[in-house]
Amino acid sequence: MTQQRYTVTVHLSDRSYDILVGRGLLASLGRELAARLSSASTGPRQALIVSSPEIANLYGPKVLQSLESAGFLVRSAFIPAGEQSKSAESAAKLYQALYDLAADRQTIVVALGGGVIGDLAGFVAATYTRGLDFVQVPTTLLAQVDSSVGGKTGVNFGSAKNLIGAFHQPRLVVIDPETLSTLSARERRSGLAEVIKYGIIADKVFFDLLRSEVAGLLDLTSEHLAFVLAHSCTLKARVVEQDERDEGLRAILNFGHTVGHALEAITLYQTYTHGEAIALGMVSAALIGEEAGITRPEDTLAAIGLLRAAGFNIRLDSSHSVDELVRLIAWDKKSVGGSARFVLMEEIGHATPGHRVPEAAIRRALERQAALVL
Repeated sequence: MTQQRYTVTVHLSDRSYDILVGRGLLASLGRELAARLSSASTGPRQALIVSSPEIANLYGPKVLQSLESAGFLVRSAFIPAGEQSKSAESAAKLYQALYDLAADRQTIVVALGGGVIGDLAGFVAATYTRGLDFVQVPTTLLAQVDSSVGGKTGVNFGSAKNLIGAFHQPRLVVIDPETLSTLSARERRSGLAEVIKYGIIADKVFFDLLRSEVAGLLDLTSEHLAFVLAHSCTLKARVVEQDERDEGLRAILNFGHTVGHALEAITLYQTYTHGEAIALGMVSAALIGEEAGITRPEDTLAAIGLLRAAGFNIRLDSSHSVDELVRLIAWDKKSVGGSARFVLMEEIGHATPGHRVPEAAIRRALERQAALVL
């Protein structure tokens, strides 16, 4: 397989940073990080690796050795895997670890793991001593193409996801596709939903590439894997550069998430992975776009075809009440005054945010999806 490496720069003035994508990059993490840090500090800098025990067993030694070889004084803190760990209690545990290290403003936080670890470690870095540098080393496909890029950090509170958070851009993102080999097929498929989303909302040529490479991407044999990861990050980076703090255009990244989040909530986050819910939500968004007169039926069928080829279920379970879904959609954080706003596809490769859709149109679309009358 071709050993390609890519560098994607997120241009945000003095908060700009690079996303490095390539096989074997975990071994050069320390060198790449040291090259990007100020030489003003005296003596070696401390680094705290934040990871789950499972991920630390797989990749911790390589990351530790890489950082130590570059002159960092390294310690580790472990947080159990799973959404339940994305909490104020876990954040307090990491604050204590930093306090025990006598961490100062020169200390680096290294997030090694999936989206939960990245969001949690990033939030702690954003708030300890009012801001530490941190590095994203995402090990899941979903985190590599989505949550590790853009600077959104946070923890859950009560039943609300990401209710407490901060915008805090990483100093560096390092993506090593070799970490994907230890994921289950379901986890890889879940991440692919966000990749497909980028093609639908922003790049038809990329969408067509995904159609031809979907099998190889799922089993990690595609020679385009590193490019697909890098280009997904590029597409997200270009949006983040224009709307860092999620005040307008960045809403386009929520394509499929309005119904997807409702499906996660209605099933108490027990039935679907995030990617599976978003795949269903993207079909919902396409059908809602049809009902609103914005999305062409042939583009809906193209999106459905790729999602099916990736192995996603695209039919709403009949046990999900349309009434309950509509109620949850109205309560979605992207709604205004109880009126849901949708990101809708105008054609493959182009979507726009902020569409207000009548409830009757939403209901018709969800009923079509439940019946698979497409």
